[in-house]
Amino acid sequence: MGYFRELPDVEYQNFLSSSISSQSYLTVKNLFRRNKLRDDLQNVFTIFDKYEIQQGARPDNVAEEFYGDAELDWVVLMTAGILNVRDEWPLDDRDLYDYCYEVHGDKLNSVRYYETTEVRDTRVENGVTTPNRLILPAGKRVDKDFEIYKPNTSNQETAKENPVRGVSNWEYEVKRNDNKRSIFLLREDYLQQFLNDIREIMTYAKSS
Repeated sequence: MGYFRELPDVEYQNFLSSSISSQSYLTVKNLFRRNKLRDDLQNVFTIFDKYEIQQGARPDNVAEEFYGDAELDWVVLMTAGILNVRDEWPLDDRDLYDYCYEVHGDKLNSVRYYETTEVRDTRVENGVTTPNRLILPAGKRVDKDFEIYKPNTSNQETAKENPVRGVSNWEYEVKRNDNKRSIFLLREDYLQQFLNDIREIMTYAKSS
């Protein structure tokens, strides 16, 4: 990862067995130096492009495709706001299944929660029934026994329905994984300025 080249050097006391003096120092990278995209740029959508991570792609693959340089994988991660690649980068299908089976085991297909299905009332015109107003959107988490009155019925005491479906642990994990595929990347037009700013911040001023 080219990111480590951007880290500043520090002189660190040499504790190796080969050291013969307490005044012996090694030049090392300061791994504790951290940086991030400026907070005021997070909501400036004109400098970002939306990107969909494809099946099996790694950060270096994305950097190669988007910037033409695989070593800019750290730029991909930083501008996408990803701190932990293991948890925040989407898994391929095989790794996702292995992860889900490890976590859920035989309960992989058990219901995790319930959500609504879409409900609309109807309109009959010239003998043709067409959808009309949205009564209940799909995807709202509810209890298993959630009910609503059926639209277009006069007897509301008996005309109830249960527009609910169960979402399994597997479906939940797939959705969560797919949501990680949509990221925003810094446009290439702003890349060099971003790199210049990072290098300026990473450079230590001379100290006494």
